[in-house]
Parts: sequence; C-alpha cells; structure tokens
Amino acid sequence: MGEKTIAQVREEYQAALIQTLPAFVCTYQEDTRAGVQKLVAQAQKKLKKLEEERRRVYEMGAYERKYAQYAAVCGIDEAGRGPLAGPVVAGAVILPKDCEILYINDSKQLSAGMREELFDVVMEQALAAGIGIVPAERIDEINILQATYEAMREAINNLGIIPDILLNDAVTIPGVTMEQVPIIKGDAKSISIAAASILAKVTRDRIMGEYDSRYPGYGFAAHKGYGTQEHRDALKQLGPCAIHRKTFLKGLTS
Repeated sequence: MGEKTIAQVREEYQAALIQTLPAFVCTYQEDTRAGVQKLVAQAQKKLKKLEEERRRVYEMGAYERKYAQYAAVCGIDEAGRGPLAGPVVAGAVILPKDCEILYINDSKQLSAGMREELFDVVMEQALAAGIGIVPAERIDEINILQATYEAMREAINNLGIIPDILLNDAVTIPGVTMEQVPIIKGDAKSISIAAASILAKVTRDRIMGEYDSRYPGYGFAAHKGYGTQEHRDALKQLGPCAIHRKTFLKGLTS
C-alpha cells in the first residue's frame, strides 16, 4: 500500500485518542507535506496542553502530598452561602493518593456542563464522598455561618469512614475532633477541596432545579436562588415562598 493521502492522515488524526497522539507525531513528523505538518503541529499542541494540565493538577495535589502521612485526607467545601433562597450544601471527599482528575478546579471556574462531567468522575474515583444539606428554615434559625458548619459536619458524617485530617476551604469547623487545615481559596489550591466544591455545587444546583418546578415564577433553575434582578422582581411580585431565607430578605419585599 502506498503513502496515505492527506485526507487519510487527517481522518487518522481526528480518530486518534489522546494516548495515541505521540505515536501519530512520531509516524508523521518527517512527512514534508504541508497539510500533514499542520496536523502534526495540532497534535503537538494538544499534547503540550495536556502536559500543562497535568502539571496544574499535580500542583493542586500539593496539600494532599504534604499530609500524605494521613491515611484519609478529606476535602471540605460548601455551596450556597449567599443566595436568598434554598439550602446551603456541603461536600466532603476523600480521594485516592496521587489522584489525577484532569480539568478539576474551583467549581465557580467551571461551566455547568463541565461540573456535571466532573461530578461523575469524582464520584467514580473517590474513596468516600458525603453531602450535607441544611434547609432555609434552619438557616433562619441558627444563621448562615452556623448552618454552613452544620452542613459540613453532616457531609463528614455521611462519608461512611472517619477521615484522619480535613482540608477546609478557609474555615475551621467547630464540633469535629479530627485535625483541620483551613486553606484560603482552597477550592483552587487543593484537588480534594475542589472535588468537594464540585459535589456541593452540582448537588445544590440540582436541588434548585427541582424547586423551580415546585415553585414556578421565581426562576430558581436559572439563578439558583441568588439575588439577581429577575429574582428580586419575582419576590416583589409574588412574595417569598417556603424555601426563601426570611432573614436574607429584609428590605427586599417591602
């Protein structure tokens, strides 16, 4: 069989998995045809981006490596401290040692679609994962900070195993006995906290989507309970519903 056409090489490139791109480059890097060299350059660019991403994710494991003497290192984060409606949700995740989850990041830096994809990856790879949910009425009863701590304790209890150390996004949780390491902007610096951030955010977004059907007119599926103009306008027109945080609404519904 003679030399492959550029169209055939292009089809091979398009069908290649990321793992097979090095072999593709090796096969065609000496091919002098401009069209083939363009495909080789594209493959090399993909491989370079992959290497950069692997390096970034490796750096996100710095805290996990620092505390590697602990058998179970648990990341903790929350979603929903600021909204006018809905629960505050916490996630707790214990990942395997040297876990690599490409494209993981602080959930706020990810698209909704990417968060959903990474949610599944985290749940598949995690040694243990727990969720804690504290509803609006409880937030009104004990305040949002205490409700956040309560959600975090619930998430830890729902892990199914007892972690040896907690890596927390910026807070120290009262009422837990294991060692804690508060990390400022931890959801962007620790792979475990980032994983917990994704679990909390996706879980809460799904809850708010369900509430959108139960309480139509507020737009909960779109704004997730945050104080957008659409939400504020709906509050003025409809008044608060059962999932609104009454202590957050002072001056908004009058």
